[in-house]
Amino acid sequence: MALKMNLEQLEKARSFDPTLSFPIPESELCKRFAALYTGAVNDVMREFLLLDQTLPHDLVPLVDGKKFVGPAFTIKSAKDPSVRPQQEMEGRAKMLTQITAGCVCVWDTNRDNTASHLGGMMTNSALKGGAVGAVIDGGIRDIHQILEADFPVVYRYRTPNGLLSRASVIGFQVPIQIGTVIIYPGDIVFADYDGVIVMPRARAYDILMRAEELVNFEKDIETWIREGQSATDIVAKGGYF
Repeated sequence: MALKMNLEQLEKARSFDPTLSFPIPESELCKRFAALYTGAVNDVMREFLLLDQTLPHDLVPLVDGKKFVGPAFTIKSAKDPSVRPQQEMEGRAKMLTQITAGCVCVWDTNRDNTASHLGGMMTNSALKGGAVGAVIDGGIRDIHQILEADFPVVYRYRTPNGLLSRASVIGFQVPIQIGTVIIYPGDIVFADYDGVIVMPRARAYDILMRAEELVNFEKDIETWIREGQSATDIVAKGGYF
């Protein structure tokens, strides 16, 4: 008789709760992360053995330096030229109505390289829903409208090709994957000059606490450097470069 495969640990690791609360309001958590920078937060995640939380470097900002932080509102699409246009439009409209205030729209396109997944009208709809930014592992268009809306977007390519008849939304607020990073609804997404990182929601508060400590300690290191202390001496008392 074959032994039953034990998948309990895997199921536990893949479980998520997008409503999991923090000891502080979510808006405060995001505001405090925004006062930091992704490099420091990434270093803290390394301490937590979270080594695979950075999105691919071929994702680039439409406007450099637009920092944004928020819980992930996840979207998943796939190439599907067979879907009826009206059906696709209705499904996409349903997704747009569910966008929540303060969120970051994160779109897994299954590495589509043909369609634009975000355009001007969708940008305005996301803004109306309260989104603070978007990370699109795919294409964008209507750049002038996105810029006019002052909506921060990280994306992979530009094309005038619309989504309709080329791909369709197959799910939202579901687990997605971009590069090697699995992203769950409610995970905390942080984008700045250096790129985009994703923090598991259950670890985000602890990461924040440690990252604030780290950034404050970096002020001491900067002081020691200005004072002329050697790199060797600074490392000896816990500093780093």
